[in-house]
Amino acid sequence: MAKVSVVNMEGKEVGTIDLNDAIFGVDVNENLVHLAVVQQLADNRQGTQKAKTRSEVSGGGKKPWRQKGTGHARQGSTRAPQWTHGGIVFAPVPRDYSFKLNKKEKRAALQSALTNSVKENRLIVLDELKFDEIKTKDFSKVMENIKAAGTVLVVINGADRNVVLSARNIPEVTTTSTDQLSVYEIMKAKTLVLTKDAVARIEEVYA
Repeated sequence: MAKVSVVNMEGKEVGTIDLNDAIFGVDVNENLVHLAVVQQLADNRQGTQKAKTRSEVSGGGKKPWRQKGTGHARQGSTRAPQWTHGGIVFAPVPRDYSFKLNKKEKRAALQSALTNSVKENRLIVLDELKFDEIKTKDFSKVMENIKAAGTVLVVINGADRNVVLSARNIPEVTTTSTDQLSVYEIMKAKTLVLTKDAVARIEEVYA
């Protein structure tokens, strides 16, 4: 099992934790990680883009000029794509970009992402993360104390309103709960911060 230091909100080491190899020590499957990331990005697409084909634009009912004798190329309608305000060739239409991964693939991708964060030393385990009031300054101080650099993903167990709202105005920090973990957010983060409660919950659910 991987052994990781546990730090408090002041950045001081207060112990160690053994991480479950079934989650934090698996063989990284890059293909599944890629599929999971693509799936989330595809699910986020609205798919509402739309342009009109020649059958949908207005006008063009009459032939612009006679077929022969004008010196111009033959034309049948001003709705054709080569005309200004004509239709678009192969115009985009609303569509659903989402696709499905089965449960085993999702779990394996998440385990690979978490394992990767351990291997790359991007994981920080916090003893606890609690605030008596909503204060961005206090949250920033904690991130500074634990040396959480770059884009940071903070994972807590459950919904702590004070934690979430304290972090909301910090551009490079994202907070999430254990039941909303996503491979995309884990891979995007330069630093992954888990509370001890979050680690226990992840090991309980995803082992």
